[in-house]
Amino acid sequence: MPTIMSHAAVPIAGALMLGHGRLPVPVIVTGVAFAMLPDADVVGFGLGINYADSWGHRGATHSLLFAAVASLLVVALIRPKQYLVAGGFLFVAMASHGLLDTLTNGGLGAALFWPWDDARYFAPLTPVSVSPIGISDFISARGMKVLQSEVIWIWTPLTFVVATVLGLKYWRVRWLRQNGMAQQ
Repeated sequence: MPTIMSHAAVPIAGALMLGHGRLPVPVIVTGVAFAMLPDADVVGFGLGINYADSWGHRGATHSLLFAAVASLLVVALIRPKQYLVAGGFLFVAMASHGLLDTLTNGGLGAALFWPWDDARYFAPLTPVSVSPIGISDFISARGMKVLQSEVIWIWTPLTFVVATVLGLKYWRVRWLRQNGMAQQ
């Protein structure tokens, strides 16, 4: 798994690309929490749930269905003004967790299509070093290697995408203003 910082980077990037005011702060905060939430399944280790079980680590909580249901429930509870935008944002935030986990070079893969398929999947390329579980193991040479791979394979591409989207928005608004088509 990538670190929780990298999982949180996806909804932060999404909120930046959507722009100021598109999402209420509670939805953004929920999105950040959603991006990290699937790894709560590690409590199953202490409960005797095996890693490879459906509810084991990288199992059901990493599935697209879990992300969809959680997003729908939260949108139904908080009832944001732009519920489609909020629901899509929350879904992408949580679904990104399992998808990022498929990019790692360790573990069993992610059960993206649970409950229809219990198989664990990896992406065709797995360039991200798998993060150790636990703080003490993370503060080590291995932890630094994980952060380095995340900067290269997650943070740099996200920064490029955000900068590109924001740049395109800026130039679009500027062009509209220059041509007298800006919204008042």
